[in-house]
Amino acid sequence: MADKLISLAELAGGVPKKPVRGASEQLPPGASPTLQDLTECLMFSPGDGRIWLNGARMLLMHSSGIGALRRELIESMGLARARGIMLRTGYHCGARDAALIKERFPEADFLALFAAGPIIHAIEGAVKVEPVHFEFDMNLGTYYGEFLWHHSSEDDEHIAQFGIGTEPACWMQTGYATGYTSAMVGRLILYQEVECRSTGSSICRLIGKPAEEWDNAEEILADLNAEPFVSSGGHGATARSQGDKGALPADLQACRPAQDGDMVGISSAFNAACHMLRRVAPTQATVLFTGESGVGKEMFARMLHRISPRHDEPFVAINCAAIPENLMESELFGVERGAFTGATQSRAGRFERADGGTLFLDEIATLSLVAQGKLLRALQEGEIERVGGSRTLKVNVRVVAATNVDLRAAAQRGEFREDLFFRLNVFPIHLPPLRERKEDIPLLMTHFLQRFTQLHGRHISGFTPRTADTLLAYDFPGNIRELQNLVERGVISAPDGGAIDLAHLFTSGERLAQPMFSIGNRGQLAAATNDPAPDTRTPAAPGNDAIQALFGGRDLSRLSLQEIEDTMIDHCLREVKGNVSEAARRLGLTRAQLSYRLSRRLDAE
Repeated sequence: MADKLISLAELAGGVPKKPVRGASEQLPPGASPTLQDLTECLMFSPGDGRIWLNGARMLLMHSSGIGALRRELIESMGLARARGIMLRTGYHCGARDAALIKERFPEADFLALFAAGPIIHAIEGAVKVEPVHFEFDMNLGTYYGEFLWHHSSEDDEHIAQFGIGTEPACWMQTGYATGYTSAMVGRLILYQEVECRSTGSSICRLIGKPAEEWDNAEEILADLNAEPFVSSGGHGATARSQGDKGALPADLQACRPAQDGDMVGISSAFNAACHMLRRVAPTQATVLFTGESGVGKEMFARMLHRISPRHDEPFVAINCAAIPENLMESELFGVERGAFTGATQSRAGRFERADGGTLFLDEIATLSLVAQGKLLRALQEGEIERVGGSRTLKVNVRVVAATNVDLRAAAQRGEFREDLFFRLNVFPIHLPPLRERKEDIPLLMTHFLQRFTQLHGRHISGFTPRTADTLLAYDFPGNIRELQNLVERGVISAPDGGAIDLAHLFTSGERLAQPMFSIGNRGQLAAATNDPAPDTRTPAAPGNDAIQALFGGRDLSRLSLQEIEDTMIDHCLREVKGNVSEAARRLGLTRAQLSYRLSRRLDAE
């Protein structure tokens, strides 16, 4: 219900100040977030093929592509089902933007955040929104909003494909308005187009009211509820059976991502690993986790144990790299009293302690070849012998191993037993590095912020916008462990009640590995500023920030054409690591033309 609406901002401890009532006429001029604030939330990272808006990945694609998809849906599924799919798609986008905008500006006035929705939708290129009037009263539970749409991309594509018709066609935009407003005010607000260019009107006019105030609310709710082949959890059927017009759809009642304990993620790579984990958990198969250091291999191993039939039995972990080679056998298999000097009493090994449960062998590639041979026998026979013992002990253990080394390559080099590799490689699960699942970074930031503010008794409002942008661009060589440490460092360093800024995080020389770009006031790409230290330099001359950075802040009007050309050539050669052919292609020259220019410079020197 509305009073249980959860947003990422609330999880982070920052909740926008929500007034009891308000109207569009009461919006103060220049209230944050402004247009400039919102445009700076759009970040371009061409180095890794990603675009970000408020920390969420976006796509820049042809409007005609959406038009072609619309046509395919209508022709293959019919108008009603196609409308429902696109309405729900827009609804999800609107609800997601509302949650992210509240997280990005936790201290902003609620009225200003509500008014930011039309601006965000315009930034995304969907439509220009002109508010006519909106007002709400939380005590009375009322809402009314009227908006005009200009340059609707949906209308352009629908008219191009089907011409003028008898029904409004701005389905995704209507769903967006419904999702954004519902997430903001905490109850289901339905919108309908009362005028649309697709029906011959000169403009699109949209009106929003609570669900129960619409005579045809049941029809709209039927479109909002996912069909069985779309729904992932049967929410649509539940909502229809309840017939509650005022209830929020399930994805708004809890805007929290699927997660288990400390396992937080929403990216496709994370979900793929979780899917494989759920598939293998009910079995007895040996699992091998691979991936770089810090990606969470032990966390996945513990989760595998918790969701397996062995969850009531012991989970025993051993870091093979932390045990001296001469003690590894006794650690794994145990030791009998008197087996060697210092063995004053018998002791069970890790296999015995894990009997009936799960044994996790971390950094298994560090085992010596001798220890590998004894481990192989234990895995094959299910039997062990303590060091210095004469009895064979049967053990029922599920072995889970982890490594940050390519075991197949190590086996080919003779550094790892090939037969042990094949015995362990029954069900491999690769855990991707954090730089390949950047969609999870905002969720992990929120998760660690909540954990460490509670642990250290601090009150931190969140992250500054440039901090969030910088963390999205950072490559995280230490993966999740490094992000966790950075957030904890920020929680400790930031002033109580304040926000975490770059100066609180990057204190060990960390720097971005690739450029990030945001949108300037005039719509041009500009290099994002992520320098942790305050900028005390003299402001550069007006112009594109990226160009100014390329030329070192020099006045372009004072540079000769030859200096500009040489700078561009040098920059392009650095970008392609000296590949003359590729540099020539990027500069619009032939290889011979570029080679001539380079040789001319050498002769001049």
